[in-house]
Formats: sequence, structure tokens, C-alpha cells
Amino acid sequence: MTTAMQAGKLPVERRGVISRRLSGILEPYLYVSPALILIIAVMLMPLVLGLSYAFRDIRILNPFSGGFVSTAHFQTLITDDAFLGALVNTAWWTFGSLLFQFTLGLILALLLNRDFLGRRLVQALVFLPWAVPTFLSGLNWAWMFNPVVGPLPHWFTALGLMETPFNILSDPDLAMWGPIVANIWFGIPFFAITLLAALQSIPKELYEAAAIDGATTRQQFISITLPFLAPTIAITLMLRTIWIANFADLIVVMTNGGPADSTQIVASYIFTQAFRRLDFGYASAIAAVLLVLLLAYALGVIALRRAMTHADS
Repeated sequence: MTTAMQAGKLPVERRGVISRRLSGILEPYLYVSPALILIIAVMLMPLVLGLSYAFRDIRILNPFSGGFVSTAHFQTLITDDAFLGALVNTAWWTFGSLLFQFTLGLILALLLNRDFLGRRLVQALVFLPWAVPTFLSGLNWAWMFNPVVGPLPHWFTALGLMETPFNILSDPDLAMWGPIVANIWFGIPFFAITLLAALQSIPKELYEAAAIDGATTRQQFISITLPFLAPTIAITLMLRTIWIANFADLIVVMTNGGPADSTQIVASYIFTQAFRRLDFGYASAIAAVLLVLLLAYALGVIALRRAMTHADS
């Protein structure tokens, strides 16, 4: 009788052990399930729906649209000169803005890392452009480039950069520089504040020891500052590249992609197709291409960073 009871009790104990192990495995996922549900509802579902539009003919003004068109939109993209021009402009817009934003942001962070009177106030003022709404920033810079009411064309003329004041936003050869300058002004605080936080985490003892050993300021920057800043620089450059490539606000407000599509980037071209021509299917196809390009860029940066880390170790 005792043996039979033990035989019947053993499977129950095993089931209890399995149940506890299973609950232990599932417990972390239960804790994060509200966040996962929110991410799926807010991000993944719209993403999947938007990608599905890329394979459908969805034109708001055509009541008979909505059918499946397979890869027709992507085939059209290959021969779309406006899209190919927008790709080139996107590279110019992104890396032109990024180069100056990072360089000036790093210089500003190094200056703010020094002790001087009123440093807290200066830090708050440096962050101000990042707090200004982009729509307002675009309007302000468009006004500043206006030769009738804005100061910049008259300053450029006084410096000999222009023969007569004119609006560079109306010149196809120079128009892109307007939004790039506005974007540089807008993005410098991001790098300045982020790199300043990384600089302040570097132990002061390292600089003191290097100074005792006779290291110059340049040698300290190369041997101490840059290695400590490298992880922050890598992640900020990657994130800012993706943000700038997707950032069409200033271009839409200042030039609306003109003149003659000379300032049209992929993000603003998506806006044009979706909300001006009301062709959501074609706009979704363009957005899908941009998504793939940015994902490839991000994965490439991550792979390069891992390779460099393994090489250093």
C-alpha cells in the first residue's frame, strides 16, 4: 500500500517541479508583458500595416484603389529620378549636418568641461536650440535667409561672399545649405550635452598622472579623452545619423523640397507622396526602402564596433 501511494505521489511531485520551473522561466516575461503589449500596439502593428501598404495600390482620391500590386511600387522607384535625387540629397543632408554637429558639439563640450564663472548658465543656454520646436526653428531660419527682412544675406554681402543680397533658398545650387545650417544649429546641443556628460565621468586622476609624466594637452586628449569618449561617440553618431536621415521638418518648412527638388530628401519625398499627392502605397514603398537602408547602416556600425572591441581585447 505504501509503495502504491509513493508511485502515485511521484508524478505529482514531478509535475510540481516542472510547474515551478516553467513559472520561473515565464515570470520575467510576465513582468515585461505590459510594455511588450504597448510596443506591439504602438510600434509593431503600425510598422507591419505600413509595410503592407507598400505592396498595395492605396490612393486616397481613387475609390477603386486598394488592390495588391506586388512589387510594382519598387519597380517604379528604380526609374524615379526624383527618388534617386532624393537619395543623393539625403546623404549630403545627413553627413553634412552630422560632420559639423559633431565637431562643434565636441569643441563646445570640451569648453564647458572647464571651470569658469557662469558655467551653469552657459550650459542652459547651449541646450536652448534643442528645446525650440523644429517648426519654429525652420520659420526663424527661413526669415534670416530672406534678403528683404533677414540679416544673413546682407552680412554675406558685407563680407564679400555675395555680390548682392539674395535668398539662397531659391538657388538650386545653394538651397541645401540653408536647412543644413539650421540643422547644425539645432543639433549641436545634443552632442555638446551628451559628450559633456561623458567627459565629466572621466577620472581627474588620469589627467593629473599624465601631467606629472610630462604629457601635453594634445597627448592627454588622444590617450585619455578619446578612448573614454569612443563608446559615447559611436552610439551618438549612429543614433544622430538615423535621426537626421528621418528628419524632414526643417526642409519641409524652409524649402518644401524645392526649388526644383534640389533639397528633396527621402523623408520629405515620403511626405510629398503621402500628404500632397495622397499616394500612400508609393509613399510606403519609399519608407520601406529608407527603413532597410537605415537598418543596414545600424547593423554595419554595430558589427564594426564589435570587431574593433574584439581587436582591442
